[in-house]
Formats: sequence, C-alpha cells, structure tokens
Amino acid sequence: MPFPLLSILRNQVLTPPSLRRGVEMANPDEAGPDESGPDETGIAEAETKQAPAKEVTMKEVAAHAGVALSSVSRVLNDHSDVSESMRKQVLDAIEAVGYEPNLLASSLRRGSTMTVGFIANDISNPLFAEIAMGAERRLNEAGYSMVLTNSEGNPERDEAMIRLLRWRRIDGLILSVSDEERAGTLAELAKLSEPVVLVDREMRGAAIVSAVLSDHANGMQAAIDHLLELGHRRVALISGRPGLRPVRERVHGFKAAFRARGLDLPTDLLKFDSFSASFGEQATYDLLAADDPPTAIVAGGNLLLIGVLRALQASGRSVGSDISLVSCDDVPLTELHSPPITVIDRDAVEMGEAAADLLLKLLAGGDGPLVTEIPTSLIRRASTQPHPTG
Repeated sequence: MPFPLLSILRNQVLTPPSLRRGVEMANPDEAGPDESGPDETGIAEAETKQAPAKEVTMKEVAAHAGVALSSVSRVLNDHSDVSESMRKQVLDAIEAVGYEPNLLASSLRRGSTMTVGFIANDISNPLFAEIAMGAERRLNEAGYSMVLTNSEGNPERDEAMIRLLRWRRIDGLILSVSDEERAGTLAELAKLSEPVVLVDREMRGAAIVSAVLSDHANGMQAAIDHLLELGHRRVALISGRPGLRPVRERVHGFKAAFRARGLDLPTDLLKFDSFSASFGEQATYDLLAADDPPTAIVAGGNLLLIGVLRALQASGRSVGSDISLVSCDDVPLTELHSPPITVIDRDAVEMGEAAADLLLKLLAGGDGPLVTEIPTSLIRRASTQPHPTG
C-alpha cells in the first residue's frame, strides 16, 4: 500500500481541499502557555508578520486572470457552478501573482473551518500512515481538509496537540492517544465541544467519545489456534504495554486459545514494554537465552517485528525452520520477507475511512457515541511451520 505524501505546512492559513489536497502537518510547539488560546486578533497579527510588504489582493488576481472579482470568489469557495477552465484560469493567476487566500476569517464567520484534526500515535509506523490516508481521502470527498499531527507515542504531545487543534478551530478530531487513562489528555478532550473519534482506543473517563475499533481478540485467538494446531506449546508474545486496548484484546485472545484446549499458559513468555524495534530485539534475545525457549513468537506490531527479525538473524535462527513467527498487521515487510510471514491482518485504510465516516455523521448532527468494529483475519504463510519435534 503506498504511503501518503505528508506536506509539512506550519503557521499557514488553512485552505480547502480544492486548493490543497495534501495533508497538513501541525507543530505542537506552536501551542502557547495561555490556556485561553490566541484570539482572532492574535492570529491576524501572526499572519501579518509573515505576509510580504505588499499584500496581493483578489482584485489583482481577477485583473491578471481577466475575470470578474465574483469569479475569483466562487473559485476560492469551491462553488459547484465553476467550470474547469475558469477554475484553472483563476488558480493559474493566483500562482502567478503570489496571492495567498486568507480563508480563516471567512470560515470563522460561517462558524466552520471545514477542517478536521488527526493525531497519529506514530506516523513512522506504516499502519498509521495508511489509517491517516484513508481518513484524509474520505474527508476530502466531503469537502474537509485534514491537519495531521504526530504524538510520537508521547502523552504530553497528545495534550499539546489537542490544545493546538482546538485553538485552530477544528470542526472535529480523530486521534489515537498514547495513554488511555492520562488525566491531562482527558482534561484537554473535555474542553472540546467538537465531536471526537478514537482510533483503536477506549477512554472510559471521556464523556461521549465515538471510536473505530479492531477485533484484536479474535485475530490473536486464530493465530494462537494455528500455532497450537502445528504442535507448538511454548509460544511467546512480544508486545507493547497492556494499558492500550489493542494489547489488552490481544492478550485476551492469546489466553482464550490456551484455555479452550485446556493447556497451561506460558506466562514466562509474555513480554510487555514499548512498541519499538529495540524492545522487540532485546525481548527476543532474552527469550532465546532462556532455559526453555519458545518455539514460536508472536510480534505484537510491525516495529516490534523488525527487532525480532534482527535478533533471530543475529542468533543464527531461521524463521520457519528453527522458529515459527507471526506478526500483527500486513505491511510490505511481512510479504517480502523470505519466508513470507504469517500475519493477523486488518484493513488500515478502511479503519481511517470508518473513523472519518463516524466523524462526518456526528458533524451532520448524529447522536454519539458511535462505534464501528473492523474485522481481523489470519493470513497463513511459510513463517509458521510444525513444531520441530512433531
């Protein structure tokens, strides 16, 4: 799945998707210490400082394009009655004269900025890139722009970005928080009057929050059933901390598979920390050095998988023949690896689209909370083989 092109646009007035189809990135460091946020005068002053000495006007655009001022206005407001030739003529003139349309003031007068915020937990993770792409695509179809921010798994950045996006007068928010129980994050969400949709998270302390969720429990149970059928009993799980819903659900499915067969749970093989490649690598080394090492490993994320593969390679262990391997989420690495890796798959783009759909329903006046669950499926590949001793 190709990754979306992420354009970093800081301190700029928002423009509608008809003028800019890329995804904006907002910088949480813009957020000031004043909890009340900048007023409209402050915004205007910031824009004035960045503006050129002589501000280009709509009249100059109209004169350069050889059209009426009203035609320029219709193009900027994305009216449906504008012909493609007229649209191109005006947009070419805008670029030629260097006009930067200030749509923030007019959008505030309408009571809507036609902008949605999206806070990703870690945009370097291909999963979140695909989720963001699906959400942005659906929002663009409905006429909304999307401001994308990246918390890098830092709860403090979650709080700062919620505050920043509130100041930017977003119409709604989609987010995947780093800590579901953090009081500061809950407090910032409580200040939002706009609708919120969580991606694969549950925040029991939040008032009315909708969510799009993945069926991690059944996906993990199917994967463990598959390994147990192959004769494995020493199955390890390397995962992020159980404080997040995906981890809790996967652990539930892991335990359910063993209980269903009346087998003892290998609790010594459950390793929890961060979702990083470095933890995946260290946890794998520790597991392989144990007196009774696992014969199969489940990596609870694609960054963890990278670490697991590094450790297995450095230890001289062959995937499939020496140790079976399962991962969560079907990213390019899992299919291109030799042998290809068995995965618990879900449609990340569909998750993003579903999150946007929920938000659009709420923006249209629908009652919340709304919840959509995305199914998971097990894709069996050559990385999972029968237990070496049968």
